[in-house]
Amino acid sequence: MPAESHHLPDIDCDVLIVGSGAAGLSAAVTAAWHGLKVIVVEKDSRFGGATAWSGGWAWVPCNPLARRAGIVEDIERPRTYLKHELGEHYAPAMIDAFLEAGPRMVEFFEQHTTLQFADGNAIADIHGDTPGAGTGGRSVIAAPYDGRKVGKLLGRLRKTMRETSFMGMPIMAGADLSAFLNLTRSLPAAWHVTKRFTRHLLDLAVHGRAMQLVNGVALVARLAKSAEDLGVLLWESAPVTELLRENDHVRGAIVSTDKGSIRIHSRHAVVLAAGGFANDIERRKALFPRTPTGHEHLALPPVGVSGDGLRLGESVGARVNTDIASPVAWAPVSQVPHPDGSVGHFPHIIERGKPGIIGVLSNGRRFVNEANGYYDYVTAMVDAAPAGEEVTSWLICSHGFQRRYGLGISRPFPVPLSSFIRSGYLKTGNTIEALAQACGIDPNGLSSTVSEYNRHARNGEDPLFGRGSTPYNRKQGDVSHHPNPCVAPIEQGPFYAVKVQPGCFGTFAGLKVNEHAQVLDDRGHAIAGLYAAGGDMASIMGGHYPAGGINLGPALTFGYIAARHIAGITAYEQENDHATHR
Repeated sequence: MPAESHHLPDIDCDVLIVGSGAAGLSAAVTAAWHGLKVIVVEKDSRFGGATAWSGGWAWVPCNPLARRAGIVEDIERPRTYLKHELGEHYAPAMIDAFLEAGPRMVEFFEQHTTLQFADGNAIADIHGDTPGAGTGGRSVIAAPYDGRKVGKLLGRLRKTMRETSFMGMPIMAGADLSAFLNLTRSLPAAWHVTKRFTRHLLDLAVHGRAMQLVNGVALVARLAKSAEDLGVLLWESAPVTELLRENDHVRGAIVSTDKGSIRIHSRHAVVLAAGGFANDIERRKALFPRTPTGHEHLALPPVGVSGDGLRLGESVGARVNTDIASPVAWAPVSQVPHPDGSVGHFPHIIERGKPGIIGVLSNGRRFVNEANGYYDYVTAMVDAAPAGEEVTSWLICSHGFQRRYGLGISRPFPVPLSSFIRSGYLKTGNTIEALAQACGIDPNGLSSTVSEYNRHARNGEDPLFGRGSTPYNRKQGDVSHHPNPCVAPIEQGPFYAVKVQPGCFGTFAGLKVNEHAQVLDDRGHAIAGLYAAGGDMASIMGGHYPAGGINLGPALTFGYIAARHIAGITAYEQENDHATHR
């Protein structure tokens, strides 16, 4: 008997939230703390969405952690930076709402929930020469979390992405990561890694999974635990099939469960937070540049992130804003052939800024400052790849570079290289020409590019693209390398290359909303009872990428804004008056 024929009894709540990433859980926790009855429905069998697979950084200018560290800046500085970065896509009401609510969001979670943060006070904005650019104090990340504290809920949460963990162990950006990179160069680093890895092996033996939660998994675990503590109902494997409406007011949804369909009536609102459309092939085909079939793209978010929220919004008259600089949050990605026959995706975030690596096209020429942001790398690759050819580039380095920093998923010494060469993931050659042939790159083009690059790199210079010229570049480089932390020659063979293609962390084109996160119809009017946050909401950055964490910062903030608006909270002061709302 098909499940759909069962009619389960209807259920009531105040707020129904579709999706369980940062935006959905932020809205759930905030609404529940303000006394509302909340249900979160997640299509996948695990909670956390793309957030769980992310680095977990959130861009929140003027946040309390920066203030406590003595980094106090006027809100006009980040506003100036965004005005210059976003240009014609700068939407004052949306940016003001974000800049005002962001620091309060961090403060709210710190004071009232299990979500605690660590600072990213040393992280610079990507474009250091833009007026108002920050050199630090604008980023936060969830503090590491002990999986034991999550209780039974832990098994229902998405684990770290296989490709970005080491034997299932996530590594945290900052001190943790630099210890892994300096494992063979410093005793304190070796001791840190030994302790960390020994504990991980013990956790694997006892619990069958990583228990030292960091990055995106820590953010999801802390939010999900906070939600559970506040009585939020969390349903996995529960896709929404339809929104319910009464007189132009969204009043809930029909949710498919393994026991049949169920109608959830929500008295106040439905929040769409299903993560955008990274894996919606049709929408990719329609909106992404140079993606003729929709398949020329290596999306990092889980397969379930496939445009459900956008379709639900459109079904009740919402519209998707495609009038933006880019519909997609680009990231350079390589395809990883796993031994079990599956293919994974690896994001190239860390090694591109290190000294002694370049990115080239099939003609053998460089096309970008490799130490710039991941979004900038792919934008340049899409623009520069010869017309009619596959959009692709190769990251090229020497044996010494690979052993020191790693290349893609091939880790630095002491992790062996042979399996990556055998699988074809790493291309290799004893000379630059042999490497070019192995990759299908023009050998003369590559040979002249490398010798021209080396001539200047020996002096730490890169006249072609100015690598190492911004604080962000230098932070991506290796501080111990002089004179330029981002530039070194590529001289000693064997040489290695990995093929890099356009991929993404998520999408920017989303439902048009106002500053309260209310979804708008085609006349610009709010659709009563419908809100969106995270990837389902059109990015407030207008398709630009001014800083790391510009997906999660606004996702957490607009989840918080939506919940407060639904709860009818107007003044921020009331939040700290516990008695009023509990």
